[in-house]
Amino acid sequence: MNITLRQLRAFIAVSRTGSFTLAAESLFVTQSALSGLIKELESSLGLRLIDRSTRRIQLSDTGRELYPLVGKILNDLDTVLDEVANLKALKKGTVRVAAPQLMACTLLPEVIAAYSAEHPDIRIRLVDCAVESVVSRVFSGEVDFGVGPERDPNSDIDATTLFELPFVAVFPPDHALAKQKTVSWGDLEAWPLIALQGQFTERLSVDLHTAMREKSLDPNTTVAFMSTALSMVSSGLGITVCIPYAASLVRLYGLEMRPLVEPVVTRRFYTFSRNGRSLTPASQSFQDFLFRYIGEHEGYAK
Repeated sequence: MNITLRQLRAFIAVSRTGSFTLAAESLFVTQSALSGLIKELESSLGLRLIDRSTRRIQLSDTGRELYPLVGKILNDLDTVLDEVANLKALKKGTVRVAAPQLMACTLLPEVIAAYSAEHPDIRIRLVDCAVESVVSRVFSGEVDFGVGPERDPNSDIDATTLFELPFVAVFPPDHALAKQKTVSWGDLEAWPLIALQGQFTERLSVDLHTAMREKSLDPNTTVAFMSTALSMVSSGLGITVCIPYAASLVRLYGLEMRPLVEPVVTRRFYTFSRNGRSLTPASQSFQDFLFRYIGEHEGYAK
């Protein structure tokens, strides 16, 4: 049985109008083409759907039974097609993106605000989480994609470089380091260092040891969140290091930043998505916008 949408739409049009002439006009086809579609449908079904006479046409008993069923099928299909069109046109949709807590309260709100100005009907659901759980949330399907620092390779996760930035030192404006244009890692040894727990400090220590065999990171205090570290620095309890995209939060705490040198240590950030799984139109649009936003703002380098 080979039934086409054109045949079903022809049947509905004739049923609604009660006229081959009006039905043909509504479908923008000739009467002969419309008649051919009805005959093809009846032949495929092996049933007569429309009784024809020289004076009028009317549905057969079978046609009357099938009319509401076929009408519902076409209405449901049209609803699906409209939904697809809206998704493609970015008239609706939801984007779920995971990001570390620091990025979720600095860079990403700025990006979301700019994107929402262009696409007000797209909902962005930002999942702020520990940096170690960004990739796991992508893998589980809880989010469409994630943004975060480099992780160990995973064959199930695609990682695309978003930007690469150097570390900076952060301290109060009246601190002795504020007189310097740059700060060396050696300079940090004179003050209590507040650093983040886990892979942030572990990876940074490895990078420093690779660049300078005698140098490693030895924080006096470790905390879970950069906001805690900045609050402690603001209270005069020490200094900290972070990535420049956090500048808005650093300024909020009334602190100063200086580039860290000797050596310059950088950290790459990526977007993470499931390998072999395409993004929705809305998610792809937001990810593309994120890359454009980064590319158009100074201070970010691939």
